[in-house]
Amino acid sequence: MTLLAVTDLTVRADAAPLVDGVSFSLDAGQRLGLIGESGSGKSLTSLAAVGLLPASLHAAGSVRLDGNEVVGAPDARLRALRGPVAQVVFQEPLTALDPLMRVGKQISEPLQRHLHLRGDALREGVRAALTEVALTEPRIARAYPHELSGGQRQRVAIAIALAARPRLLIADEPTTALDVTVQDAVLTLLERLIAERGMALLFVSHDLAVVARMVDRIVVLQRGVAVEEGPVDRVLRDPQHPYTRVLVASARALDAALDAGGAE
Repeated sequence: MTLLAVTDLTVRADAAPLVDGVSFSLDAGQRLGLIGESGSGKSLTSLAAVGLLPASLHAAGSVRLDGNEVVGAPDARLRALRGPVAQVVFQEPLTALDPLMRVGKQISEPLQRHLHLRGDALREGVRAALTEVALTEPRIARAYPHELSGGQRQRVAIAIALAARPRLLIADEPTTALDVTVQDAVLTLLERLIAERGMALLFVSHDLAVVARMVDRIVVLQRGVAVEEGPVDRVLRDPQHPYTRVLVASARALDAALDAGGAE
């Protein structure tokens, strides 16, 4: 069953399109990566998929989420889809989380809105959501985002995104702001939760090693255009488009340089 179908998506401001005619689909339980350098249109494509583009940008084409058209849909309809159908984990949790609201309150909002939990059931839901992302200390629910570490904040962001049991998780560079050790822990957590819940994943990243770990298929974007698509192993082993070859060669060169540095 097709969960997300993007057809001829264009995103533009006033001038040239920032995303130009992008098409791809994602079935229930599949894992797809969007890769490309900064400014290639990855994040705009993922935001358009759930109707979260800034007001200054305009989408055209079609994005169907669980059979519902997103482009041009009213806010009320989009809010109903975000949560039980799809949810986003952003790359910088310190800005994605409300700095004036305690963590427990932020997790409780989707539980109230989409699962209609109240009272003791709501408190247990918040505790369970935090436990699922390995945050078991009672103080976490009472804390404000600035009182937590970067890794803890990202785990809170994941807990909020997963609270309403979405069938599609969109992860937009979710580990960019984290150090390598914390990044690995967060990716391991995402892998486990996605597998346990059978969710689909749309993973946005410029890091080919992370993408290869997290997804089965990739779409390569260059200046807002999809230039290559295919199984991740094939694309990274035998890239067909010149831009993809440059990305893969750059990643290999960086790996070689790091290996050489470690050998000295």
